[in-house]
Amino acid sequence: MPGTVLVLTIGPEAPVCDLHDPSDHDHAVQTGDGLSRRRIMQMLGAAGIATTAITATADPAMAAASDEAAGLAAADAAAYTAPEGLAEDSAAKRTALGWIEKNASRITGLNDEIWEHAELSLREWNSSLAQADFLRKAGFDVRFGTAGFPTAFTATYTRGKGGPVIGFSGEYDALPGLSQNKGVGEHDPKEYIHDPFAPGYGSGHGCGHCALGAAAAAAAAAVAEASRRHKLDVTVKFFGSTAEEQLIGKTYAVSKGVYDGLDAFLDWHPSTGNATGWGTSNAMTAVTFTFLGVAGHGGTPLGNKSALDAAVMMATMSEFLREESMGPSARLHWVINNGGDIPNVTPEIAEISYYVREGSVARVASLLDKVVAVSEAAATASRTSVRHRITSACWNQLPSKAFAELMYDNMRQIGPPVFSADAQRLAKELQSSLGLPESGLHDKIGTLSPPNPVFLGGGSTDVADISWQVPTVSMGAALAPVGSKMHTWSTASCAGSAPGHAAIRAAASYLAATAVDLLVKPELLAGIKEEFRKRTEGLTWKTALPEGYEPPMYEPPAWFLKKTGQSWPPENITWPPRRVVSKEKFASLGPALEPQV
Repeated sequence: MPGTVLVLTIGPEAPVCDLHDPSDHDHAVQTGDGLSRRRIMQMLGAAGIATTAITATADPAMAAASDEAAGLAAADAAAYTAPEGLAEDSAAKRTALGWIEKNASRITGLNDEIWEHAELSLREWNSSLAQADFLRKAGFDVRFGTAGFPTAFTATYTRGKGGPVIGFSGEYDALPGLSQNKGVGEHDPKEYIHDPFAPGYGSGHGCGHCALGAAAAAAAAAVAEASRRHKLDVTVKFFGSTAEEQLIGKTYAVSKGVYDGLDAFLDWHPSTGNATGWGTSNAMTAVTFTFLGVAGHGGTPLGNKSALDAAVMMATMSEFLREESMGPSARLHWVINNGGDIPNVTPEIAEISYYVREGSVARVASLLDKVVAVSEAAATASRTSVRHRITSACWNQLPSKAFAELMYDNMRQIGPPVFSADAQRLAKELQSSLGLPESGLHDKIGTLSPPNPVFLGGGSTDVADISWQVPTVSMGAALAPVGSKMHTWSTASCAGSAPGHAAIRAAASYLAATAVDLLVKPELLAGIKEEFRKRTEGLTWKTALPEGYEPPMYEPPAWFLKKTGQSWPPENITWPPRRVVSKEKFASLGPALEPQV
């Protein structure tokens, strides 16, 4: 495929949430492969790629993620050495780190409170309040309803005038089906749903967002404290973000200008390693297909139109895209989230949701067109009708080499998380339960190395859209056992116990220390911003969300609206939403047959 563009991936692969998995946040941080030239050429051949040239005319978003776009020579992994001496042992930094140590029990207490709530996307009523209250007590002004989302908030602290504006990101949504008792080394759901026809588990923090938000809030508060004590001019902005697991909260907020005016943005995600890097992530579009048919008795099915049949056909046909329509960086995963309730009623409505991922928005759009065509074929074959709606969409992440190098120097100086014997014991028990080598938790700082020269895809993150507005750095701290993955019950076990507590303290320290360096060494911030300017030169970011997009929302309880000073509905959505009602007719069987005598 001449002209196909390859882009660099994070090596070590940076945490990205949904990066949820650098095997999928969608979140684990991994060490780069150090691929040989032979292996690279094998992969290029397997992908049918005739050239590795990264050209702005082919795909500007992927090109901007390359070091060449910033005027930097392509880094040789074997020869690269991370610079030292960027991070400064300043009095302000010691104050920030001291504040984190002094308030460690409060910080881990915030994590534990959010872990217990385990609230799903767009419904984080108690979790958002807990995070906001923590920052309010640290001297931040808190405003709920950011971009119209009831559980999103912006917390602001300002000292002096004219200082840089530093942003932090907090998340707090859990995942369905991942309930787990904390600190238990085998699968032991905290909430078991006793349904005789469909047993299941409650929600749980299998991605560690309870820890993510707690550590980021602690870092923001620590930077505010350092600025007070040492008279450093700064504005610290903390964005409490809803629905990260759906990649909705930040992408829409970015399109509404919520993150405008920032000078730097610091991000982290729980992971299986302690590392940072520069590179990119997959762009993604989330889309739900709704098939409408006609209900009828399962015992007399002739003439019925099964919407579930259509969804199953679509799922089957979409799998055939993998051989000839999906490159190595593409990801396509789906779930039937509405398939009927009982076998003797033909399902009149069925929904199947897809995450469509690729290296850039343009490549996602190409793959999405093929998925939509499959849905139309399934509807034709099943004699149903189909419609689709995009629920979220994000770009690939824009990297920052200079920012990653500064973060790495701080991580190296501070050192890895300090895991107790109990934390390591739990990790090994979990590894045993999962059939993994019992190596425990990662207790080193992963080496900073250039991204792999071939982008083979991975997770996605709504932080990516922020990275096109402001220089952004991401890092990961080990919360889950080596070899495990995010979005599992084992991560939920760690997130609310000793491994999570150690990761939170380390992550908060890395974030705060890096932010303080931007205040006391303004030349570092200037260099980071100059790299950002070069990468984005000649490229205009435009939201990947469709025209007229309205984000999905749930109506909040009255007590939450009262406590946060909001009214319902917000101006940016239609409420109540338009109902989805099938108007399909029974299928014709043709002329009636003459009776047989």
